[in-house]
Amino acid sequence: MINIIITRLFKFAYKTYQNSAYNHLRKRYSIHPSFRFNGSSINFYGKGILVIHENSYVGELTKIQLAEGCKVEIGSNCMISHNVRMYTSSAIPDHDFSIKPIPEKKGDIIIGNHVWIGANVFINPGVIIADNAVIGANSVVTKNVPAFAIVGGVPAKLIRFKHVAV
Repeated sequence: MINIIITRLFKFAYKTYQNSAYNHLRKRYSIHPSFRFNGSSINFYGKGILVIHENSYVGELTKIQLAEGCKVEIGSNCMISHNVRMYTSSAIPDHDFSIKPIPEKKGDIIIGNHVWIGANVFINPGVIIADNAVIGANSVVTKNVPAFAIVGGVPAKLIRFKHVAV
């Protein structure tokens, strides 16, 4: 019985902490009130700009890195699954890492409206994902994704365009 009480107290304390952390993110960045944090350990960090429009959500363990001078914008009605990573800066891989400073590639990430991003996706700096696109689970997005495209893989490639009823 005592274990059940301790477990419930721990869950309550963790949920309270989580809500406090998410409220802090809402105040720090431009996040629409209808945006949902679906799960725990979601983190947005950095000195960049974050704009999230209405009725979108991100899943558990999602991280968004916001380099200074960069922006991430997520459109309306976006479904972003768990463990998605978005980075607005990254080391340039062709550089000799023994030579300091290591140069960075920086770029905004823009996600259109009605986009679905599957679990475990990585989105590189400077990528634009247009309206109504689908990013398959476990993909690495290195290039822009056109509207109504379904992409997947490492690196993500066009699978097909949606069959949209007119």
